[in-house]
Amino acid sequence: MELTNEDLLRLNVLAVNADAIRINENSMAVHGIKGDKELKVTLHPQGNPDRYLRHVRELLASIGLNSPGGYPVYIQRWTRMGQVDTVRLSSLLKLAEPEAVMAVVCSPGLTTDLARLAWWCEPQAEYARRMLEQPTVAADPLGSELAAFLVEHLPFESEPQQMLETVRLVLQPGLIDESLKQRLWIRGRSSKSYRVGFLQTIPDELPDPLPARPELSASQAILGALIRQGNPYARLVEKLLDSPGQTFANTVIDALTRPANQDVVSALFKAVGDYFSPIRTHTTEIRQISEIDAVVDALTTTEQGNLHQLLHALPELQVEIRAMLFLAHLDDAVLTPILSLTDAVGSVMRKKLQPVSEPLIQNMNCLLGKHR
Repeated sequence: MELTNEDLLRLNVLAVNADAIRINENSMAVHGIKGDKELKVTLHPQGNPDRYLRHVRELLASIGLNSPGGYPVYIQRWTRMGQVDTVRLSSLLKLAEPEAVMAVVCSPGLTTDLARLAWWCEPQAEYARRMLEQPTVAADPLGSELAAFLVEHLPFESEPQQMLETVRLVLQPGLIDESLKQRLWIRGRSSKSYRVGFLQTIPDELPDPLPARPELSASQAILGALIRQGNPYARLVEKLLDSPGQTFANTVIDALTRPANQDVVSALFKAVGDYFSPIRTHTTEIRQISEIDAVVDALTTTEQGNLHQLLHALPELQVEIRAMLFLAHLDDAVLTPILSLTDAVGSVMRKKLQPVSEPLIQNMNCLLGKHR
C-alpha cells in the first residue's frame, strides 16, 4: 500500500518543518508543532488504516533518521537505558513513535526545550517520571506541570513501585505546594508506598512532626560542644533526638507495618541506610544481622576517637547511640539472602522478613525512647 500523493507531499513538508510530530490514530491525522504554531495533516488512507499508518511512520523515519524500514529496532532496545548517543534527539521527536519519545526522555542529554516537545508528543505518566529525574527539568516551570499531572493521576496507579516513584519525584523542592504534600501524606495511611517516597525525598521535613525527646534539652550543651569540635556522631544524635529524627523513626516503623511488595521494602531499607550513612564505617555490604551486631560491638568498645568521646560524655544515651550505630550499618543489603529465595508478597513476605524487620523496628523504638 502506497501513500496518496497528497499525503506524501504534505507529510514531507511537515517532517521538514516541524520540531516534533505526533499521530492521532482515531482521527487519522498527523500533528506537528513549530514554535507556538501547530500544524496538521489529515490522512486519506486507502485500504487498511493500520497498514497506512505504518507507512506514514516509515516515511517519517526515512526523513528523520534516514531509516526507510521505520524506527530502528536496536534503538528500541537501548531506549530505557539512556544509551541513544549517536542519534540526534530532536530527530527522534519527529517520528511519532512512543519508543522514540521514551528514548528522548531517558537521555542524559535531555534539555528543557526537548522535554517540552516530548511532553507535547506523549503526555504520559511514565514520561513525566523519567523527565522529573533530570534536575534541569525538575527546576524548570515544566517540572511543576509534570508534577501536577502525576499527582492528578496518582489515584489511578496500581503498581506500588510507580506510586513510590511518583511521590518521591513530586516531592522535589518547588514542585507541589504544602496542601498537595499533606494530601499525599494522608493517603500514605493506607498505602505505605507513599510514606516510603517521603522517607526517600524529604526525610527531615516529614509532615505531622513529633516533638523532640526531653533528653535533647538535657544533653544539648554537651552535644553542642562536641558538634563544634566536628564530632559527626554527636551531630546525628542531636538530630535523632530532635523532631526530625523522631518523626523519621516513627514513619519507618509505620511504613513497615504493611509494605506492598519487595520493591517497596527494598526502597524503605535503603532510605534507612541513606539516613544514617554519615556515620557508617564499613563501605562493603553487610548482609547478616549478626555481622552488624559484631560491627557495633567493635565500635562501642573502642577507647579513642569521636565515638568514644560521645559515649564517655553521655553514658545515659548509650542505648540510643548503639541503636544509631546499628542502623548506620543496615540497608537493603540485609534483604538479599531472604528476597533472593522468594517472590512472596503480603503477609507471607512480611513473615519471611521478620529476622531483619524486627531488629530494625526494635532499634527505631530505642531512638523513640520506648526501651525505657
